[in-house]
Parts: sequence; C-alpha cells; structure tokens
Amino acid sequence: MKIRLKATNLELTEAIKNYVQEKMDSTEKYLGGIPVINCDFEVAKMLPGQHKGEVFRAEVNLQVSRELLRVEKSEKDLYKAIDKVKDHLELVIKKYKEKLQDKKRQGSEE
Repeated sequence: MKIRLKATNLELTEAIKNYVQEKMDSTEKYLGGIPVINCDFEVAKMLPGQHKGEVFRAEVNLQVSRELLRVEKSEKDLYKAIDKVKDHLELVIKKYKEKLQDKKRQGSEE
C-alpha cells in the first residue's frame, strides 16, 4: 500500500516511516479485495501549552470505494499513538466490510 506520510511539528525520521509502513501493511489483510484509492497518514506533535507535557497525534485517512475511513488517536508516546490508530483502523475496516456484506444480502433478497 502506498502511503502519503506527513509530519507536523516533528522530524520525520526513517524509523517513523518504516514503522508506519509496517503497521499499515499489516492492515492490508483485513481489506481483502477492497481497493485502496488513497492513504494519507499524519503524525504530529501537539503544540506546547498543555500541562500534560508532550502529546503526539496519529491520524489516518483511508479512501476506499465510495467511503473514507478515518481514525485519529493521541498519546504521550508517538509509537503508541500509531499502534492505537492501526488497531482502531482494523475495527473500522471490519465494520465497513460487514456493511458491504449487509448491502449485498439486502440486494439479493429483493
């Protein structure tokens, strides 16, 4: 899967690129035969001013046919945020596939 990766307020290192690519590649098995039109992944370090210290945000926008699957998570550790996005994206993909199956079943009953 080709990913457009963007970093905001932090340096995009090769380690981060590889980690994101590895996590997104592991979600491909959940997609099955669903074609991915576009995949945008953003990692960001939230601006200072919070009293919690550094907070990182990871966001993915996965465009599949007729639908945009979007997940965003924030964590104190960038890699945890990426992991949470991946885990939640898997759930969103499963839900999307169930929705497609339901539509197919409804179409065949009519």
